[in-house]
Amino acid sequence: MDKQTIDKIATLHPKIRQRVLDAYTYINNKLLGKGVRLRFAYTTRTNEEQNELYAQGRTKLFDSKGKRLGKVTNAKGGESIHNYHLAWDIVLLINKNGDGVFEEASWNTILDFDKDGKADWMECVEHFKSIGSTWGGNFKSIVDKPHFEMTFGHSWRTLKQMVENGNTFTETINGKNYTYVKL
Repeated sequence: MDKQTIDKIATLHPKIRQRVLDAYTYINNKLLGKGVRLRFAYTTRTNEEQNELYAQGRTKLFDSKGKRLGKVTNAKGGESIHNYHLAWDIVLLINKNGDGVFEEASWNTILDFDKDGKADWMECVEHFKSIGSTWGGNFKSIVDKPHFEMTFGHSWRTLKQMVENGNTFTETINGKNYTYVKL
């Protein structure tokens, strides 16, 4: 198991945490072959972190190496399901050398790295959809293939309103406090 991903899953809303952890475990142990691993790139984001992503390609035009940045999100802080602990983004890690070191990240949705006749990315998509999540690859406004969410019928607007109304609870995970909406 990937500690980075396990730590990120731990910050998800308690209502989805175990379901997502079980799906992550199943995908890695049953669906993907030895040369491929699933990792969560993002789960929870603060409003500040979301605003930093929103700035990319808008007010923050270049990275530290001078490379031009493109837009990565249309959501400002408070406008992303990540801000409510109900979303996660994935990446596949590939072991190209067969040495057990998963060093190459892939967002390729059509390759079958484990040669089982099914695109590895789509195996992940189908399993996450089977547990009730919505896939960002089906979004109309901005296609977001790494993104999954479970909102229980809420939009970011209704979730934000719940936070503003104090319909929340706090949980401490690894010494850090997280505030969740009561669903």
